[in-house]
Amino acid sequence: MSEITLVKEPIEQWGGKWTEQKLDAFSKYVWSYLTIMKKYPYWQTIYFDGFAGSGSRKKIKNELFVQLKLSAEDEIVYKGSAERVLNIKDNLKFNYYYFIDTNKNSILKLEEKLKSLKSSRDKKLAFRDGDSNKWLMELASTLKTNKFAALVLLDPFGMQINWNSIQSLKGTRSDIWILVPTGVIVNRLLDRKGKLLLRSKLESFFGLDEKSIREEFYETKTEDTLFGETEITRKVLEPIEKIANLYLRRLNTIWKFTIEKPLRLNNNHGFPIFHFAFASNNKNAVKIASQIIKGV
Repeated sequence: MSEITLVKEPIEQWGGKWTEQKLDAFSKYVWSYLTIMKKYPYWQTIYFDGFAGSGSRKKIKNELFVQLKLSAEDEIVYKGSAERVLNIKDNLKFNYYYFIDTNKNSILKLEEKLKSLKSSRDKKLAFRDGDSNKWLMELASTLKTNKFAALVLLDPFGMQINWNSIQSLKGTRSDIWILVPTGVIVNRLLDRKGKLLLRSKLESFFGLDEKSIREEFYETKTEDTLFGETEITRKVLEPIEKIANLYLRRLNTIWKFTIEKPLRLNNNHGFPIFHFAFASNNKNAVKIASQIIKGV
């Protein structure tokens, strides 16, 4: 793991500009989504936040982060989407709100915080702890009753979402925003010399086997050397953008339409750490998301 180059960020900067960009884009889309859905009252709308947190800065610890040796600075993330969704203007609201987090204490704190808000008094809120993959599967089963429409937000810091969970939403009336840890995590697992660090994690994240992942991110060429012909394996140029593009292509196997250019979120040094991607079965929804991102 010593070969992984960490992207350092001061603690006070996590939850700064890049997070505000993400939240700003998402809040604008929520408003547009609910405005449009008011025209279709026969659809019961669900808001699903798979990584709701406690509504404040918090440290996250899991096996992946330990193996990557991420610093405390890397692990601090601000979660502000829940409160913003409840405070959407123009009296717009979902029929149901589901807030999920792996940490039971975090979700209890969020429940206490959100239920104290005036804006939550007339809303049906549900709070669940546990693996978001499990709750995504439950959501997919509910959506397949063809009575509901869901807006899904998945913004984990790492790679907790398995592709099988994403795939379960195929054929449902759902829109999804997902934070892809392109630079801060995935790129670090693609070693420059061709070694896939945490190979099984990469496979479950992309829903691809090792061979397919290698074909996406590595090139092997035969070169003449003093010792004869030698095969040289090199990592592709601009791997972070290629990670984002691959994930969009994967989303496009589940939803009919994906955003052409996801929102690229940079750290203070201009280095891309995440891409905020969107997919839907509605072409107009993708058009709206694209316009929002261009304006952020």
